[in-house]
Amino acid sequence: MSREAGCLYDGYSRRINYLRLSVIDRCNLRCRYCRPEDGAELSGAQPILSFEEIFEFVRVAVDMGVDKVRVTGGEPLFRRDIVKLVGMLATLRSIRDLAMTTNGTLLARYARSLKEAGLHRVNVSLDSVDPVRYREITRAGRVEDVLEGIAAAREAGLSPVKINCVIQQSPDEPDAAGVAEFARREGLEVRFIREMDLATGRFWQVIGGDGGHCAACSRLRLTCQGELFPCLFSDLKYDIRELGNEEAIRQAVAGKPESGRTARNHSFDTVGG
Repeated sequence: MSREAGCLYDGYSRRINYLRLSVIDRCNLRCRYCRPEDGAELSGAQPILSFEEIFEFVRVAVDMGVDKVRVTGGEPLFRRDIVKLVGMLATLRSIRDLAMTTNGTLLARYARSLKEAGLHRVNVSLDSVDPVRYREITRAGRVEDVLEGIAAAREAGLSPVKINCVIQQSPDEPDAAGVAEFARREGLEVRFIREMDLATGRFWQVIGGDGGHCAACSRLRLTCQGELFPCLFSDLKYDIRELGNEEAIRQAVAGKPESGRTARNHSFDTVGG
């Protein structure tokens, strides 16, 4: 790891400036590619980070060179008083991009207050615009709630609103084609994310985005229980409560692998995808 004038670089000369911040491992949906149909909601025995712990970690990360922060989950809008946390993070003026990834089902309720608190933009997960198919994929959701949330986000000025759509193989699949047509009609950007498998190391670059492109990866991921992951497809993790914020960041950047391999001890819903 090297550090130059407030910038972090890993051992492969990649600048590390992007933090994905999982604030909760609970979700109100059980998407088939993300969560089991039933079972415990919480991922471990450790208490989740307080807002004060999260803010202090992000403050240190920003001082070290992070300037892009994405709030994720689980479903981040499921975290009590999430607007308060967004407002705290927004006081860190060196963050040039403060975003959130959400399933959108609660977004209509929070969009305006999130914007007023300082959130810049949102990505909304939408795998089908067909109500029946959407419920089959999510096991619980109403696509009407998501569409209402997207409209509320646009009205509030959380721009640009981007759509995340999980696919099996190709954007030409019927569900993905329907999402693409909706996005085209509404003037929204869409990113197609091929379904991945942590345990077998199957992942692909995001179509319409930069995720999955290891050679250019700039990310660290913090779980809601304080585990800092340098790579989604790796079991390497650093406990910020044990190591302290700055040391955990230093070790995570130094330990960041050249490319993802496999991960057997965490899941997408606990690390924030």
